[in-house]
Amino acid sequence: MDASSTPAAQPGPVTLAAALEREHRRIDGGIEAYIADGGGERTDLLRGAMEGLRRHIYLEEEFLFPPLREAGMMMPVMVMLREHGALWNAMDALDALLAEGAAPASIVDSCRELLGLLDAHNSKEEPIIYTRADDVLNAEASDGLRDFLTSGTTPEGWVSTTAR
Repeated sequence: MDASSTPAAQPGPVTLAAALEREHRRIDGGIEAYIADGGGERTDLLRGAMEGLRRHIYLEEEFLFPPLREAGMMMPVMVMLREHGALWNAMDALDALLAEGAAPASIVDSCRELLGLLDAHNSKEEPIIYTRADDVLNAEASDGLRDFLTSGTTPEGWVSTTAR
């Protein structure tokens, strides 16, 4: 049998950790692309990344964190919630800069600050929180989170529980 007739290996199911980390990379990538553009006309890149981050924070706070808290991970979840508030407030500040037509250099500086917050947050969340997701969430909670990852949207007016 030659290589062209060998069946392709079928990948296993993607873990929740991998799916959530993929969202982190997509969000970071949108902000990085805006910075690489020099804060120019591509505000859609930044706005899209911030919309994705708000959605991501929602899914964690509503779908992921409650079962993890119930499983005894109260302190790590509390740290993540506090950091979500800081991220949310940083996005609100960026929204204000965009709305007032601030200088691109100022917006880029704020983007770099947001990326720093994200780096510090993700470097804890991925190894501590995400590694437990597949073990702790029951089938119903896991399916709900996966469904939201596929097609869910943040409810209008929802704000991170620790923002402001």
